[in-house]
Amino acid sequence: MRLLLVEDHTELALWIAKTLRQSGYAVDTVGRGDHAEHALLTQPYDLAILDLGLPGMDGLEVLRRVRRQEKTRQLPVLILTAQGAPEDRVKGLNLGADDYLPKPFDMQELEARIKALLRRSGNTAPTIRIGRLEFDSTTRLASVDGKVLALTPRELAVLEILIARQGKPVSRDILFEKIFSFDAEARAEAIEIYVHRLRKKLEGSGAVVSTLRGLGYLLGEDGSVA
Repeated sequence: MRLLLVEDHTELALWIAKTLRQSGYAVDTVGRGDHAEHALLTQPYDLAILDLGLPGMDGLEVLRRVRRQEKTRQLPVLILTAQGAPEDRVKGLNLGADDYLPKPFDMQELEARIKALLRRSGNTAPTIRIGRLEFDSTTRLASVDGKVLALTPRELAVLEILIARQGKPVSRDILFEKIFSFDAEARAEAIEIYVHRLRKKLEGSGAVVSTLRGLGYLLGEDGSVA
């Protein structure tokens, strides 16, 4: 899943981004409101974490503008700010924010809220089963017969995206956009490596990642794809 973090405090932004990347998210960071608006309208994101006190354009104005656009109208937005007055919270929620977390905050709580918003926006059930593979969308753990699979953050990201679109092919380009931030030094071909590794770890689980020529990758039960 690809997130946009809008935070002008450099050290805080680096800490949040590093922690979220370790959890398997692709994270882009910007420190200005006008840059945030541009990124949100030109790049595909699954969720935005938005500070309010920003240079260039304040966070509420960013929120107001992106909610006017069809492309970003339904994008989950979590406000993360030191401006914790009730009126600020009410204003942000009225403008279309989906959640609000005041600073200082606990990183585990931030991750829990991100998971909840992504699960809600994707209409994903708490537990998904494909063959003997079980994926808990709350903990983001994949297991086979109760044994947790040892997945790297990017292998997990690929699996999560395929599960969210179960039954529909996902192109290599879409996978690339969702698991790499815009400053990552990688090429779209790298997706093939992560898909190959994921396939190896799913062997014997009854869940398979099939390649559909010209369409991309499809996650399904063994034998369900010709």
